[in-house]
Amino acid sequence: MVVGDFPIELDTLVIGSGPGGYVAAIRAAQLGQKVAVAERGEMGGVCLNVGCIPSKALINAGHRVEHAKHSDDMGIKADNVTVDFSKVQEWKSGIVKKLTTGVQGLLKGNKAEIIRGEAYFVNENTVRIMDEKSSQTYTFKNCIIATGSRPIEIPGFKWSDRVISSTGALALQEVPKKMVVIGGGYIGMELGTAFANFGTEITVLEGSKQILPGFEKQMSQVVSKRLKKKGNVEIFTEALAKGVEETKDGVTVTAEIKGETKTFEADYVLVTVGRRPNTEELGLEQVGIEMTERGLIKIDKQAQTSVKGIYAIGDIVEGPALAHKASYEGKIAAEAISGHPSEIDYLAIPAVVFTDPELATVGYDEKSAKEAGFDVKASKFPFAANGRALSMNETDGFMKLITRKEDGLLLGAQIAGGNASDMIAELGLAIEAGMTAEDIAMTIHAHPTFGEISMEAAEVALGSPIHIVK
Repeated sequence: MVVGDFPIELDTLVIGSGPGGYVAAIRAAQLGQKVAVAERGEMGGVCLNVGCIPSKALINAGHRVEHAKHSDDMGIKADNVTVDFSKVQEWKSGIVKKLTTGVQGLLKGNKAEIIRGEAYFVNENTVRIMDEKSSQTYTFKNCIIATGSRPIEIPGFKWSDRVISSTGALALQEVPKKMVVIGGGYIGMELGTAFANFGTEITVLEGSKQILPGFEKQMSQVVSKRLKKKGNVEIFTEALAKGVEETKDGVTVTAEIKGETKTFEADYVLVTVGRRPNTEELGLEQVGIEMTERGLIKIDKQAQTSVKGIYAIGDIVEGPALAHKASYEGKIAAEAISGHPSEIDYLAIPAVVFTDPELATVGYDEKSAKEAGFDVKASKFPFAANGRALSMNETDGFMKLITRKEDGLLLGAQIAGGNASDMIAELGLAIEAGMTAEDIAMTIHAHPTFGEISMEAAEVALGSPIHIVK
């Protein structure tokens, strides 16, 4: 210990300021805790700086370009649509700065201290937080670990100027002519779609039999068909990336596709094959925190680890790596620390992919509901039969409701189509509230809106649809 390094006492220390950490800190402070947040990087974590927010900004900008170029069927023609990508990046960075500054303001407004530096556990109620110049010891009654995750680097594809992760893709200063995307999951497809809309030729190499393997095949097919219509996206499934040769101006990627070796030339190769939890270099072994085989931290229903008083949330624990999951767990942990009986319940946690069109799911899908022992009914309603979707030229896709046959209880919902990211919230609420198909069908929805599709799908479940023939 540094001479004169007298420990500073805290009620609650939060390690990490991402959407899990900063939310946990604010809620703990609201409940009367003396809170500090330790952050070694940028406030707001991956989500606000190099994840959710900047990616959605680029996706939205790409949609603007796509709409400008392809609205001929509406009688709208725009010649010579150009993109000043440096201006796009400047706009995106402005959004990020506004939000990260806002997070700092929220923490300070709730009297949560911000500590810059990297935390290392000394024992089960002490950490040392170090920056480049100094270190300070802190003792705590409770600690919430919220250190997030980072992109996985795969063998043969070491990060470089031309072999990039999602972070690198979001920082590009020009629109590439060609890009190879390794991994057709949600990150690869979101960023691939965004750059395709800007005009980049995209080649997707996905190891499984479909892109977006975490979603039902019917849903991923809606995205595949739309991508193929663009004319500048090529998708290869059952494809294994083998290696890359890098030059000053580009890359040559070698892949094995259904037993055949192929090469692809591009300006960049974007590797998006998953994320790895940031649990190393924290000193977790110093306190004996139990881990899973995948390197995740084991927690109970209140997000507490195997060590009393130490909690873990977000990407470093089991479950999908979603910002809203981390925020939810952060609130639970903060409330548990404050003596509340709060417990984690993942009954209706939504998952959204901002592809073109969007995908969203909540609760059970048809397969998982049957595996859980439910006797279910799956009821679909197409976007093409919705007036608002027609007027918005967003007719691809469908909504599917999963209801229990005996009483119509809503167990899950899947949406492939425009505005799916917003529409899923109503269905998540309906599941949380224990609503039935009849409850949704009897709720008057404004016309014409995408929201009506929920009502129409519920009427399909009841056997009395109005706007499609039974």
